[in-house]
Amino acid sequence: MSWRSAERRARDRSVVGADVTFAALLLRNIAVKPLRSALTALAVAIGVAAGITIGVVTHSLRESAVQILSLGHADFSVSQEGVSDVLSSAIDEGELERISALDGVASVIGVLIAPVDLDADNPFFLQIGIDPRGLAEFGVRVVEGVPFSPTAPNEIMLGYRAAVNLGRSVGDEMTIGDNTYRVVGLFATDQEFGDAASMLPLVTLQAQERKPGDVTLAFVRVDAGYDADEVRADLEQEIPQLVTVRTVEEFGRVDRNLELLGAADTAATMITLAFGVIIVTNTMLLTFTERIREFGVLRAIGWSRRRVMAAVMGETMLVSIGGAAVGVALSYFGVEVLRRLDTFRGLLEPDYTFAVFGRALLTAVGIGAFGAVYPALRAALLVPLEALRRE
Repeated sequence: MSWRSAERRARDRSVVGADVTFAALLLRNIAVKPLRSALTALAVAIGVAAGITIGVVTHSLRESAVQILSLGHADFSVSQEGVSDVLSSAIDEGELERISALDGVASVIGVLIAPVDLDADNPFFLQIGIDPRGLAEFGVRVVEGVPFSPTAPNEIMLGYRAAVNLGRSVGDEMTIGDNTYRVVGLFATDQEFGDAASMLPLVTLQAQERKPGDVTLAFVRVDAGYDADEVRADLEQEIPQLVTVRTVEEFGRVDRNLELLGAADTAATMITLAFGVIIVTNTMLLTFTERIREFGVLRAIGWSRRRVMAAVMGETMLVSIGGAAVGVALSYFGVEVLRRLDTFRGLLEPDYTFAVFGRALLTAVGIGAFGAVYPALRAALLVPLEALRRE
């Protein structure tokens, strides 16, 4: 008897041995080819990491845009239509007057928003220009000090979070760019993004930004008895260059970057799934070819086709779930690298929710299930006698 035949018989005995449980068989088969299993898990990990990283980035940037559009306590927000970035929106005084004149509009607050790279810890610090007469309507509470005057060139208010972050209090001076201000008050908005920002007279910020008469966004409140959606429809029909937003799902209407990010997220997920499935399928087909005789033995000793399929699927799922765990770790480091880049500093605040880990698990299960189904079917449909003839 040749050494190859002896090896084959020894392997057959290990397959049919009474001490080999179903779970132990799965683990043994994974351990037999550790490098191949590790590379398969790595392929899954890369797919999971890519999907999670893009998803976390998209979600974080969307949340930043959502908070900007939600600064005013209003029934809906108004922006210029077709802008690539919500902060590049421009609404002029004439358009604000036309909005105010619409039936059902109770009030309109126009604000100019200008982000500034204040320092390393505050790379995306918001300056909000607003007429102080509209502070209460905008949902601003002065919690210390007084509001700035309408035309003051050097007065500023800080959100209470910004004051803590910057170590400033009422009466202190602070420099933003080429301008020095005196902090005259602290405010709260009950909105995290707003409370970490600054406010100053609208005309002052318009002059500094060279945008006389323009605002970035308008925040509209509707009279009692009027339907907000009907008022929105009238506004968009009357002033077609403007677009309104009321819900989170609609924020992509005013920021094409968000739509592109969402599309990129979907496309990346589909691509990573496709590549993962192809890699796993190829690996499991190679494994199937090497183990034809083993599957024949299992079928010969009474294993059903369903049990053989479960064995192949189970091995793949174990490897895929292991890859998912690695993928989550890779995505965490990837996001941490991205948030330190100048492009994302201050904008990217990752939120690792249960949905993130659920997405990782679903991606891994999807790759494993689709990648293993064809090899599993081939293993289950083997004719035992023909399989046992294989060397």
